[in-house]
Amino acid sequence: MKLTNGFDISASALTANRMRMDVISSNVANAETTRGSFVNGEYVPYKRKMVVMDSKESSFASILNNTLNGKQESKLLNGVNVTKIIEDTSPTKLVYNPAHPDANADGYVNMPNVDIATEMVDMIAAVRAYESNVTALNATKSMFMKALEIGK
Repeated sequence: MKLTNGFDISASALTANRMRMDVISSNVANAETTRGSFVNGEYVPYKRKMVVMDSKESSFASILNNTLNGKQESKLLNGVNVTKIIEDTSPTKLVYNPAHPDANADGYVNMPNVDIATEMVDMIAAVRAYESNVTALNATKSMFMKALEIGK
């Protein structure tokens, strides 16, 4: 295990949670977007996006070295990766607004499947995770600084 593993793990988590915040910001910004994309000749409302995270895979070299040395490296000690951003498949909402330019013949507008309350909860969780990883990063840095003081 490298000395800087703590930094690498915290850095990967900070990157992943920043990406999560970017996706949440996009969802909030497009909560009222009725023309998210153009499909089959008509506009489709914006669809909520979600981040899928996975623990980082070990490199081939580290797995080979650990196997040859009889050690087993845990997958959990390598940080986190954003593997993909997927669209939420929940149905869109029909809202009665006959004055809207995208209203159908009955006066209903197909609105995005973004729920602002859900986005706020996800945003608070992402911020807390980000803050926790900053704390872990600072604790690791403090440990290194204290270790450097031993030699004085």
